[in-house]
Amino acid sequence: MPVMTKTPQGEDIVILARTEYDQLVFAAGEDAADAAIAGRLIARVDAGEEQTLTAEEMDELLASKTPLAFYRKKSGMTQAALAERAGIAQGFLSEIENGAKTGDVKTLRKLADILKVSLDDIVVPEAPIDNARKRKVS
Repeated sequence: MPVMTKTPQGEDIVILARTEYDQLVFAAGEDAADAAIAGRLIARVDAGEEQTLTAEEMDELLASKTPLAFYRKKSGMTQAALAERAGIAQGFLSEIENGAKTGDVKTLRKLADILKVSLDDIVVPEAPIDNARKRKVS
């Protein structure tokens, strides 16, 4: 527990246990690291290298079947136009957008590049596999 006291000159000081001091130093380091990351992201947004979404766009993204469909519509492209630029069939793009097919990494990378988003922005994370269901029963 911290102890608050004064120096002989009347300045306020706090005496901390070493563990409390170490926790404060750790937290300050985390805050500095977070601030540095935030600064880099703000610079990327200012440079046009990173997109931000409005609350309305975020709602649309969450409501869309897949992020790919959302970002394609946001870009103003039709499925036919995006498929042509990516060198894939429009039907295949439709299947990826509807979640019927996943598409390979090379195709997804090309789609992301055309849409000017990251691969992570358009890939739907797979649900974690339940390890109990994965195990074979002997």
